Amino acid sequence: QVQLVESGGGLVQSGGSLRLSCAASGSTLSIKSMGWYRQAPGKQRDMVAEISSGGSTDYADSVKGRFTISRDNAKNTVYLQMNSLKAEDAAVYYCNARQIWDLAMVNAWGQGTQVTVSS
Repeated sequence: QVQLVESGGGLVQSGGSLRLSCAASGSTLSIKSMGWYRQAPGKQRDMVAEISSGGSTDYADSVKGRFTISRDNAKNTVYLQMNSLKAEDAAVYYCNARQIWDLAMVNAWGQGTQVTVSS
């Protein structure tokens, strides 16, 4: 299974920007899509952005126009450029990879990186 390591989180003021990175290693073959999810304390983990192996993207309505997901295939790395950050964007952001494993779809998760937005 693929291993994922996130980086780039930190403290930013409202209206500021951050760029998250997710480096994939290990069994990177058969990855169907990768994405970013976030989870605030006491809340469920929600999808923020996804990018398929073919390059198509999808975003949560709350981040459309502000966040951009991209990938660097040569580096096996996925990025999340976050602009115009709001207080409600504060959460732990997790990198996700979906891949076929033993004929089933399997989710791999990174350890998460904290994004804090000050008002």
